[in-house]
Amino acid sequence: MIRYVLPVAAVAAIAAPAGAAVQLTSAGPIVELTVHESVEAEPDLVTVGAGVTTQAPTAAEAMRANAQAMTAVIARIKALGIAERDIQTAGINLGAQYDYDQENRRQVFRGYQVSNRVSVKLRDVPRTGEVLDALVAAGATDISGPDFSIQDDTGARAQARKAAMQSAQAQALEYARAAGYSGVRLLEISESVASPPPMPYARGVALEAAAAPKTPVQPGLVETGVTIQVTYEMTR
Repeated sequence: MIRYVLPVAAVAAIAAPAGAAVQLTSAGPIVELTVHESVEAEPDLVTVGAGVTTQAPTAAEAMRANAQAMTAVIARIKALGIAERDIQTAGINLGAQYDYDQENRRQVFRGYQVSNRVSVKLRDVPRTGEVLDALVAAGATDISGPDFSIQDDTGARAQARKAAMQSAQAQALEYARAAGYSGVRLLEISESVASPPPMPYARGVALEAAAAPKTPVQPGLVETGVTIQVTYEMTR
């Protein structure tokens, strides 16, 4: 987004609500820029989801069967050396299941279904394929992920922030000179932080993975970025 606003003082006087903090103003024209910059880095954290889905004639039976199966999956996760703090229950769902009788045009009850899912953090990226195979072998029927990330992205974010500021100033100068001005002065800056996307859910992936001798996983690079909104005054 690129937008010119004239004059700043008048806009601030009209738009600012009572009690709002006073912002820097300028008698000259301003340029507003939105700039995004990102930095790529090797991931050092992987998050995967593992779940078990069971069905039974009654809710109690479905819950018991699911608890037994999920206990085995969690025990296998811990046996792989994954710390308990890196294992978190992501959701437990119980619901009645129906089939639709086309002939009589009505729903027919067929039992209860329970799904139980855990989110697992792996701090040893090369073991991702091994862990996925182990989860399937232990009885997991639902797998999601892997989602690669950086445990501490402070350094990468700082690099992206610096690059964004340099890009913003260069663009502002370009606009200022095109408009007949010689320089710019920074008036305001803000940063937008985007939340990471949710980990996709894929039922049945585990069954396909079980048929493979070893699940290949390529971590690649992950992107850390910042988006800034800056306002510059054009100066003579």
